[in-house]
Amino acid sequence: MGEKIVIFDTTLRDGEQSPGAGLNKNEKLEIAKQLAVLGVDVIEAGFPVSGAGDFDAVKAVARRVKGPIICALARSIEKDIEIAYNAVKHSARPRIHVFLATSKIHMKYKLKKAEGEILRLAVEAVKYAKAKCPDVEFSPEDASRTERPFLYKVVEAVIEAGAKTVNIPDTVGYATPFEFAELIRLIKENVPNIDKCVISVHCHNDLGLGVANSLAAAANGARQVECTINGLGERAGNASLEEIVMAIRTRSDIYKGLFTGINTKELYKTSRLVSKLTGMLIQPNKAIVGLNAFSHESGIHQDGVLKERITYEIMKPEDVGFEAMRLVLGRHSGRHAFAERMKALGFDLDKEKMEKAFARFKGLADKKKEVFDEDLETIVEEEISKIPEKFRLHHFYIASGDQVKPAANIKLKFQKKVLEASSTGDGPVDACYRAIDKITGAGGKLLDYRIASVTSGKDALGEVSVKIASKNAVVTGRGVSTDIIEASIKAYLSAVNRLMYKK
Repeated sequence: MGEKIVIFDTTLRDGEQSPGAGLNKNEKLEIAKQLAVLGVDVIEAGFPVSGAGDFDAVKAVARRVKGPIICALARSIEKDIEIAYNAVKHSARPRIHVFLATSKIHMKYKLKKAEGEILRLAVEAVKYAKAKCPDVEFSPEDASRTERPFLYKVVEAVIEAGAKTVNIPDTVGYATPFEFAELIRLIKENVPNIDKCVISVHCHNDLGLGVANSLAAAANGARQVECTINGLGERAGNASLEEIVMAIRTRSDIYKGLFTGINTKELYKTSRLVSKLTGMLIQPNKAIVGLNAFSHESGIHQDGVLKERITYEIMKPEDVGFEAMRLVLGRHSGRHAFAERMKALGFDLDKEKMEKAFARFKGLADKKKEVFDEDLETIVEEEISKIPEKFRLHHFYIASGDQVKPAANIKLKFQKKVLEASSTGDGPVDACYRAIDKITGAGGKLLDYRIASVTSGKDALGEVSVKIASKNAVVTGRGVSTDIIEASIKAYLSAVNRLMYKK
């Protein structure tokens, strides 16, 4: 059946230490619940001794999140361990994670202690934690820069003291995959009681090798990997959970017999939730969960992936929670991708119209980095299909304020008549749209509403894009004006006219 790699998620502890990524109790709880849905095995919920807020957050996660082991971090100090236990003891599956630096650099400059004292403190801390909680993990901080013989001695001693998991951290991201793989092999060869515990790894990304080091360790005997969503963490961050999980799954020929319990279809959703709550944006080219991870703009790539997905995609977008691959239409796109997008938008163009539309698209693509569906619809409908402007704005008036229910009066030109209606709404735009529906009878459902600045300055042009649906038809509309209400009305009318044309 193979061997499971335990996924230890430290987004709520190490990930939260990213500058500017602080989370409150409710936010930690929301992420923890999603991590449980994702299927992580261990959630390191925080460092309780660091403050009352973190203690309360860890306690809330321990009480309310079911399924995963809930872990709290503690220094090798009785007070830390006591507070950590009081936070996680409410979980059905609590764990205390104790750490103590073991490298000469840390012992000399940070702890100012000799090897003998470090060994004694480590053993005492594990025994003290074990007396309170059956599941204890120990980390010799900065293990990758620790003298090997001393590291073996510490690992053997803490296992004897009761540690069920021993974590080998590359605390400053200094190791390379070859070195780190060798370190795991040597620990297995030189620690007599190593078979009594799980070997874990915690790799930082200072040299961009966090994921590579974690995978190298897993291939050489590590059976727990500590990681974070989106690779969040101190400095350059930690090994990225989504990258480790998908590498093991995608390259099963290399990581033979290894598997995780992660529900990969929840990766994208979890990534977006963490990004939203921490305020840490995801770079578009981020592996697995970045917006461009399954996007193709090159004409050659688009042609290939449309003919056979595996030509340029090694994973299915839907396997990580994306709806589908994304063909980005731009200056490098070819006819094949353009024609496929036209079909997807519901346009059945003959050869001559397709060529006209493609020529206009290429001209627009030279001016814009990316051409959106709304641009394509404008090209086809306004320039080729010649959508008639059945309703046109003649006049609008709105009344709004914090003490007034928003109201709108709209006058539209229809043939040679001027039709008028008034309505109230949740806001001035909603009131205008309700009045327009009274006149036109369109009654479409607003699916999307977006505002963007076309120009800069206080008198900037605002562009509004809307998407509305009515029965089986979905259309878009755009409007531009220095008055954002007017732009909103024009956009909605544009969509209504297109909807009526389709009908």
